[in-house]
Amino acid sequence: MIESDSSVPMCNTDPIGLIAGGGQFPILFAQAAKAKGRKVIAIAHGGETDAEIDKYADVVHWVKLGQLGKVIKYFKQEGVRETVFCGTITKTRIFRDVLPDIRGLTLWNKIDRRLDDAILRAVAGELEQEGIQVVASTCYLEHLLFPAGLLTRKKPSKEQIEDIRFGWAMAREVGRLDIGQCVIVQGRTVLAVEAIEGTDAAIRRGGSLSRHGAVVVKLRKPGQDFRFDLPATGEQTIISMREVGATVLAVEAGQSLLFDPQQMIQTANQAGIVVIGIREDEHGEISF
Repeated sequence: MIESDSSVPMCNTDPIGLIAGGGQFPILFAQAAKAKGRKVIAIAHGGETDAEIDKYADVVHWVKLGQLGKVIKYFKQEGVRETVFCGTITKTRIFRDVLPDIRGLTLWNKIDRRLDDAILRAVAGELEQEGIQVVASTCYLEHLLFPAGLLTRKKPSKEQIEDIRFGWAMAREVGRLDIGQCVIVQGRTVLAVEAIEGTDAAIRRGGSLSRHGAVVVKLRKPGQDFRFDLPATGEQTIISMREVGATVLAVEAGQSLLFDPQQMIQTANQAGIVVIGIREDEHGEISF
C-alpha cells in the first residue's frame, strides 16, 4: 500500500512535469499520464535518460546533471505546477559529468549529508519553494507495485527462508542509514551491501563471494518517500543473479516497483531462481 500524501487527482488535466532519469520508468510514466489526459513536460538528463522519451513526452528539455535552475525555468515556462521524479541516475556520476548551474551548486553546498534521500528531498524542497509540487512517482502506475506471494514455480527451502529473515533485518538497518535498499546474504552471513554502485553491481559483488546459493533481499527504506528513489527490480535483476549463481530474490511487496514481470518470471523459472514478494506487519514480522 502506498504510504504517501503526495497524490494526483485523477481528473487533473494540467501539464505535469517529469524529471527523468534512466531506464523504462520515465517512458512508462509518460504513457500512463498522457492516457489520463495530462500533457507531459519532461526534463531529460544527457547520458542517463533514454532518447526514446522524445516519442512519449509532449515536450522534452535536455539538461545536465545539477542544472536545477534550468529545470525550474523550463517548468515555469511550460506552466508546470506538479512534477514527478522517475528513473535512475548513475550515482557515481556525482564525482564526474556534473555541470551544476548557480542554483544547483548553491543547493549542493547546503547539503551536509549527501545521501540519496537527503539530496532528493533537498531538490524537492527547492522546487516546492517555486510552487512546483513533487508528487508520488507511482500516481498513475500502481499496477507496477511488486505483488505479494511466490511468483515462480520454485519455492524457497527452509534454509533460504532463514536467510531471507536474516537479510530482511540487515536490509532494514542499511535502509535506515540511507545507504542502500538491498543486501546479499548466505548462511546468515552478509556477503554484500548495496551502496553507491547500485543493485546489479552489489549482486555480482556478493554473488562472486559465494559458489552458489546467495539470497538477494531488497526492500524499502524505513519511512520511504514514494515521491522518489523507489526500490525496483526487473529481468535484469534476474540476469545479474543468474551470472553469479544467486538463487533467491525476496522483495517487499507493495513497496517497490516490478518491471517486465512476465519476462522476469520466465527468466527466473528457466534459471531455477525463487522470486517472492513479502509483506511485513505492524509488529515487524514478515510472512511468506
